[in-house]
Amino acid sequence: MGVRNGSVVLRRILGRELRLLREEAGLTLERAAPDLDWSASKLSRIETGQQKVDVHGVRSMLDLYGAAERWDELISLCREAQQKGWWQAYGLGERDFYIGYETEACLVQDFTIDYVPGLLQVAAYSRALFTSSFVDRTQEELANAIKVRMIRQERLTSEDDPLELVAVIDESVLYREIGGPDVLAEQLAHLVAAAQLPSVTLQVLPTVACQRAAMGSGFTVLNFGDLGEPDMAYVEHALGAMRMEKEADVVRARLMLGRLRSDALSPADSLALIRQVAASA
Repeated sequence: MGVRNGSVVLRRILGRELRLLREEAGLTLERAAPDLDWSASKLSRIETGQQKVDVHGVRSMLDLYGAAERWDELISLCREAQQKGWWQAYGLGERDFYIGYETEACLVQDFTIDYVPGLLQVAAYSRALFTSSFVDRTQEELANAIKVRMIRQERLTSEDDPLELVAVIDESVLYREIGGPDVLAEQLAHLVAAAQLPSVTLQVLPTVACQRAAMGSGFTVLNFGDLGEPDMAYVEHALGAMRMEKEADVVRARLMLGRLRSDALSPADSLALIRQVAASA
């Protein structure tokens, strides 16, 4: 497929740039909004990336802020941010916001307790997880959900659009027969191969070290590199999902991940254990 678009993040970047231009022009939200025929709340939502803005709106803002020198750059960014996320071509909607963030991230740090992380799953394993969930899907929706997950994994081996993954998994995942023993055997073989990719750091948290992990849930921390976006934490649970963007929450997530990694086996020892379990599967 072509260049992937994580429009959710692009919209936030555009909003941040427009907010800075407004502030440099010495205008408050309350002063600028009426001149744009908007409410202050609408302008605020645009600046925080919660609401889309079209090219005409951006042109009006640049005129008001006296920022003609940023015209071409920000109009181009606006057009990119208006495009649908690549995953929407597979029937997934804007509510699947995590994919948009991951698409623009350069580093994913993931801790999972009950299953293999999505970026490391084989298709049969993903199918078993999707079919056992409480979300009803048609066969087409199921096939599309699996396809999207497989496409996301391509970045782990991409030279043009690389993604680095640091994953910590609970040891019990290696023995849990999601999809049955044959699927587990295929999944373990894939983990052995994936763990040897330069882009992947995989660590297993031994059962004896899982007391601390059992008190919480899995979570993900995303880093966006030179995009200027702050790190974001993401938690998926039985009733839905939530993102955490407050600095204190993200710092706590990073610290927790660091502690889990220090309790986990080294990448080399983790690979040895996975190979051992795979050989007996």
